[in-house]
Amino acid sequence: MIATFDTYADAESAVDYLSDQHFTVDKLAIVGRDIELVEQIVGRLNYGWAALRGAAAGALTGALFGWIFGLLDWVQPLLTGLALAFYGLVFGAVVGALLGLLMYALQGGRRDFTSIQSLQPRHYEVLADVEVADEAVRLLTGRTDRKE
Repeated sequence: MIATFDTYADAESAVDYLSDQHFTVDKLAIVGRDIELVEQIVGRLNYGWAALRGAAAGALTGALFGWIFGLLDWVQPLLTGLALAFYGLVFGAVVGALLGLLMYALQGGRRDFTSIQSLQPRHYEVLADVEVADEAVRLLTGRTDRKE
């Protein structure tokens, strides 16, 4: 390890600096450490949102399958593909909305919110191969554009 940074942007900046100094950057790696799961709550979930989310997922899936089946028709593939994609979209939206409502009802109010999960490291390390590590440390020590 030649350096540790709190943000990815700072680690990236250090590697960019080394590149500007004509350092062999293919011997470097940026590694995120101490990964943690962060769940950002984005809103409440109710029957309306459950149906809407299910309808959106079902519509996309139905349109894709309808389009693919339409393209397999050799007579008029474009017209048939578009028609079946539309029918698939409508059918998928209806089925998706019903499944979304069913799944929400089966949860029994245990999870009445929507969220986005992501994995985020606490800090980033810039690693270098053994044969070039000392040179990388020397160059970063003399760096004048530090953001730390």
